[in-house]
Amino acid sequence: MDPIILLPISALSSLLMAAFLAYRVLREPPGTPKMIKISEIVHEGAKTYLVQQYKAVYSVGIPIFLILLVVALHGIIDIFIPYAFIHGLSTCALAGFIGMMISTKASSRTAKAAEESLNSALRVAFRSGAVMGLSVIGIVLMDISIWYALLNLLYPGLSPVEKALKFSPILISSVFGTSFMAFFARVGGGIYTKAADIGADLVGKVEEGIPEDDPRNPAVIADNVGDNVGDVAGMGADLHESFASATLAAAALGASSLAPYGLAYEGMLVPLLIMAAGVFASIAGILAVRLGRKEDQKALLNALRKGIFTTSLLIVIFSFLVIYFLLGPQFIGLFIALILGLLAGLVIGLSSEYFTSHAYGPTKRIAESSRTGPATVIINGLAVGMESIVIPIIVVAFFSALSFYVAGGVVQESLGLFGVSLTAVGMLSSLGMTLSTDAYGPVADNAGGLAKMADLPPIVRERTDALDAIGNTTAAVGKGFAIASGATTVLALISEYRELVSHFIGSLSLSLMDPIVIAGLLVGASTSFLFCAVVVSAVGNAAQKMVEEVRRQFREIPGLREGKASPDYSRCIKISTVAAQKELLKPGIIAVIIPLLIGFILGVKAVVALLVGALVTAFALALMMANSGAAWDNAKKYIESGYLGGEGSFEHKAAVIGDTVGDPLKDSAGPSLDGLIKLMSTVSIVSLPIVIMFSLL
Repeated sequence: MDPIILLPISALSSLLMAAFLAYRVLREPPGTPKMIKISEIVHEGAKTYLVQQYKAVYSVGIPIFLILLVVALHGIIDIFIPYAFIHGLSTCALAGFIGMMISTKASSRTAKAAEESLNSALRVAFRSGAVMGLSVIGIVLMDISIWYALLNLLYPGLSPVEKALKFSPILISSVFGTSFMAFFARVGGGIYTKAADIGADLVGKVEEGIPEDDPRNPAVIADNVGDNVGDVAGMGADLHESFASATLAAAALGASSLAPYGLAYEGMLVPLLIMAAGVFASIAGILAVRLGRKEDQKALLNALRKGIFTTSLLIVIFSFLVIYFLLGPQFIGLFIALILGLLAGLVIGLSSEYFTSHAYGPTKRIAESSRTGPATVIINGLAVGMESIVIPIIVVAFFSALSFYVAGGVVQESLGLFGVSLTAVGMLSSLGMTLSTDAYGPVADNAGGLAKMADLPPIVRERTDALDAIGNTTAAVGKGFAIASGATTVLALISEYRELVSHFIGSLSLSLMDPIVIAGLLVGASTSFLFCAVVVSAVGNAAQKMVEEVRRQFREIPGLREGKASPDYSRCIKISTVAAQKELLKPGIIAVIIPLLIGFILGVKAVVALLVGALVTAFALALMMANSGAAWDNAKKYIESGYLGGEGSFEHKAAVIGDTVGDPLKDSAGPSLDGLIKLMSTVSIVSLPIVIMFSLL
């Protein structure tokens, strides 16, 4: 029996488990009529935004498909690339939409469950997150299975080795469409959610002095919508793309690097089967998450860690069996490379937790600095963010280099590059579980807002706040994981790009003394900063309109401050939606045009340098932004829990300003950098034949 059959089996298992968990979530009582009404407003707002976003992406994606089709018909690129592009784009959109649909339905049910107990609330919220996690990996693996079956049908006479070498480059082309959709989902969702969040915080908390999620705040519903389109749909699309990119890049490298040993087909299978095994490991980890008798934050964190460690241990066992029996004991170094990736993910997660959780010193230090006002809060938050990048970067750098050597890179460079790609596979093999712990956070956050707006008993808000506090930490861990896995994925994509270059024009010599290489590195490094400037500016412009609208409603609607009149929530939702769509174009141009321009003007050598330069700066910038923003947010929440005078105090208002500065960093520019470097890499891979044909150098 061909082991590839395990791929559709695992994909189907993942999707069936996601459907079962979604069914269990939707069976839970949705709460009072008021809770249901608010939940439906959030659901419709999120759905409307995503539909508008998808229309905007397809309005650009379809012309790209037609251009690729024309180029393919002229024999410059493979005929399957345009179809793979549009298919990858569509499946990525589907993953984000599923996550949004379940998260918006789960928030009222989580709030209702919190009336019973913290354990009940965790069960509902976490199941909704697990639907997102399992849907993402299930869709990717089913996507690969369908493409493999189709190509197998069209090329029936190929030997296993020929099949691997033929199929791998075609399959990796679908990642271009996935990258395209994930990029716009991340950027658009980030702009939407932070425009609403900043407007709600600056006017509501600082100027009007009303609590978070107060129904008098006109931007509060838009803020809840933003949590779903940014932190659920956007994150889901982003990690869907990372999972697909890492898997297919590793499969392509495995086929080419092991071809000299007559193991091209087995090399292609190794990452596919490890990701398939990750499905069953993730399901086991998800089932292991449950609270005991204690119901506090420490118990919550331990329950989630139990799930992550269970998943990781099972992946270690499964991966060893796959590599040992498919490749043999002489390639056990590849197993070590994969384990290094798994360890890197765990270390980066723990590092992010340390620098962003208010249980530890860095975030407490930021909260303490609020005694002297917002300036010191901002200064300390920036310092924490800068300090927090050291451990993840050292871990990724050291483990990637070690993976290259243990995989056999000294003897054969392509084998070492395969080892590096397996580091990314190892990090992402637990994605079903990792994304589950991340995606439940926005559900808990929305549940807390619902509890406030629907006037539920204070104990409900206390329990949802406990979930939300852990959710903030897991979100920071998730962002760190997404950024680090994105960086290792880009390393694999750059390796695949070099392999393709050698296939077309021979080996590529890269020297740091070459002015073309230096030019590419510098342009790549500056691209990350230009991109961040555009995204942060977009959030600022959108937030300014939101602040003006919230101020107008407080000024012009009689009785709004006193709670005797209702705000115009729909107006704020519309502002965020329009602003997010309007500001999408500039970041997209940067990601697509710069690799093409560098390729046509300076050649493929400069493109490799461009991608390396962008990777280095984007990795550091994204981690700094994500961790400083999360630390500011949790410092604010620490004060809201009663520290230093609690909510409404001078210290709290200073912390809110710090949180507002961090919002566009941690939820817009920072996470979007991950998408930038992946989209630049896939654009470079797909356009390589065209660049080689028309390059000036």
